[in-house]
Amino acid sequence: MGKKIAKIVFFIVLLIPIDCLSQSDVFDIARGGTLENLKELIAQKPDVINTLNDDRNSPLILACYKGNYEVAAYLIKNVKDINYANDMGTALMAATVKNDIPIVKLLLDNNANPDITDVKGTTALHYATIFKNYEIATMLMEHKANVELKDIRQKTAFDYAVIANDDKLINILKTK
Repeated sequence: MGKKIAKIVFFIVLLIPIDCLSQSDVFDIARGGTLENLKELIAQKPDVINTLNDDRNSPLILACYKGNYEVAAYLIKNVKDINYANDMGTALMAATVKNDIPIVKLLLDNNANPDITDVKGTTALHYATIFKNYEIATMLMEHKANVELKDIRQKTAFDYAVIANDDKLINILKTK
């Protein structure tokens, strides 16, 4: 009886699609999978990297938020819209909030727009200022981030630097 059950289980396992046994959800891969996982999935579903989950997050936003550099780097080069924004913002904002300097640099070097806002009018520069990410604020300014953009509270990134009495940020954000 035991051998018969083992044979049945063996045949059932053979009937399960291979991708069910691997990490096949693009959003899971974005969060913590490997580039190899992603490429395997793309081979089966080429446009999967441009899909959105139920929260309207893209795989790129999730990879940037989770610091999955290798996957983020691939997505940055291959997605249709590096500047896609949901209500909470862009991939650049996600990397900025997480203070992920290498991913922020990669995004900016690939033409991520630093002036896109979330639904509250917040930009990546606002987040860099609020979280005192000096190096990221500097990079954003070097990539022509607009320091004059106001959020829903009618505050610029410079205003937040003044409120925080942060001389280092004030100097970074001074317009010429």
